[in-house]
Amino acid sequence: MPPDAPVPQDRLAPWAVRPEESRGRLHPEPDDPTRTPYQRDRDRIVHSTAFRRLQYKTQVFIYHEGDSFRTRLTHSIEVAQIARALARQLRVDEDLTEALALAHDLGHPPFGHAGEEALNSLMRPYGGYDHNAQSLKAVTVLERRYAGFDGLNLTWETLEGLAKHNGPLRRPPAYIAEFDSRFPLDLGSHASVEAQAAAIADDIAYNNHDLDDGLRAGLFTLEEAAALPLFGEALAEARAAAPDAPPDRLASEAIRRVINRMVNDVVAEARRRLAALNPRSAAEVRAAKAPVVAFSEPMQRANKVVREFLYGRMYRHWRVNRTAQKSKRVVQVLFTLLHGGPDMLPGEWQARAAEPRTAATAHAVCDYIAGMTDRFALEEHRRLTDPTIPG
Repeated sequence: MPPDAPVPQDRLAPWAVRPEESRGRLHPEPDDPTRTPYQRDRDRIVHSTAFRRLQYKTQVFIYHEGDSFRTRLTHSIEVAQIARALARQLRVDEDLTEALALAHDLGHPPFGHAGEEALNSLMRPYGGYDHNAQSLKAVTVLERRYAGFDGLNLTWETLEGLAKHNGPLRRPPAYIAEFDSRFPLDLGSHASVEAQAAAIADDIAYNNHDLDDGLRAGLFTLEEAAALPLFGEALAEARAAAPDAPPDRLASEAIRRVINRMVNDVVAEARRRLAALNPRSAAEVRAAKAPVVAFSEPMQRANKVVREFLYGRMYRHWRVNRTAQKSKRVVQVLFTLLHGGPDMLPGEWQARAAEPRTAATAHAVCDYIAGMTDRFALEEHRRLTDPTIPG
């Protein structure tokens, strides 16, 4: 079998999730003759409204700041590529892994972390805001494409991985707890190898691609980044291989080398942990005391240094801070106006909002804002605050 070919279903590892053993869907559906349940989940996610909206949702930079920066959509596609590579090496189900990677950011509101911080503060009297819980809510309630049910009616395995891809949930957010009471997701255990692979692919992608975007935006220089572990070594290799290459190409060469090293590190560490655990089923992975897909300790330390650098030089850069504060203000104004006057909501949302300033109103307004793109949020803010613009 060529190294880049998917692992056939009959050659998956014992610890892989198997489509034929799926726990099914909240609303039972007949099997598809041409696709596995996880292929159908992936396809439903790709065709969802929430997924399309990721095109105009911020990663770090607002959409109008440049066409070359990452969005939630491009980030999700990059995570899916890395996740599939990990799944193939670990001989687990690639379609489930890809579905989880593509869905992991569906719950992010407009304006990235600034928007999430604003919504969490505004929703504190009503239980707060958590983007992981909102991702689950998006695929179980908010998507309305099918005649027989709300949401996408994804399989148990996809919903489980989406809810707890970062580990067991001892104190789950309110919506996850409520959904779990209807369709138990075994929140106290670890998720599958597939979900763990998608989660660590997210870490690999955003660290490296934020370095790339930060360099592109001029928030720090190539020489400053060269002091970082991994990146400095990779940059030296790139310069030795192509001494006449311009800085932007050297940066890209270094970043792809770092991604490759991190993927190889995860594969080696996961194989070591799986060999020690020797799980004979996906259930034994879920029951393990620790994750089986992880960085080695040296890579964890190097990754931490990169994260600290990005927080100081990028996420807290004065230019990013200014945009974040303006973005929070937009979310605050939208929430305040719509919570106080739910009759200004579009018709399909008014029915959910009930009376003004109730918890139901707050959750309806929060869901409405969370689904907005950056562009739509700015336009809606103008429509609600500028009397010269028609509503």
